[in-house]
Amino acid sequence: MTTRTQALVPIIIAAVIVGVVGLVSIPHESKLESVEFPRGTIKVDGIPLEVQVADTEPRRVRGLMFQEQLPDDQGMIFVFDKPGSYSLWMLNMQFPLDMIWFDGNGKVIHIEKDIPPCKSALEIATCQSLVPDGEAKYVLEVTAGFIDSNNITQDSILTIISI
Repeated sequence: MTTRTQALVPIIIAAVIVGVVGLVSIPHESKLESVEFPRGTIKVDGIPLEVQVADTEPRRVRGLMFQEQLPDDQGMIFVFDKPGSYSLWMLNMQFPLDMIWFDGNGKVIHIEKDIPPCKSALEIATCQSLVPDGEAKYVLEVTAGFIDSNNITQDSILTIISI
């Protein structure tokens, strides 16, 4: 009969391996280094948000990783050079998010609500990539609950004030 210790050892070893692989697979410029994000202002259906701007590959890779919180009136906007099917995931996030994908004209093409973080080794192993239903030029990440509390829908519009 297998003892509890004999059963737990392979699970612990697997969790450690998954965690190490997850950390090793993060591009070097996004590891615990500090990444500076320019700030900007946008509106979604007239609701103003101060945003951190992720407009370069190192900034997009780092995103909100390791950030402890995000005030309700702030977000992060991912800006891409051209429209595409850009997927995001919650690797090393510390809190749940709502995500909204917009086309180049500021129209919503996809919404994901209350996405849980992937911060433990087991969560990282099962962390899903979120893929939009179309091509986006911008992706907005905000604190979970923002979409529902502000009645954001497929008909909502992004207005860029300054980024």
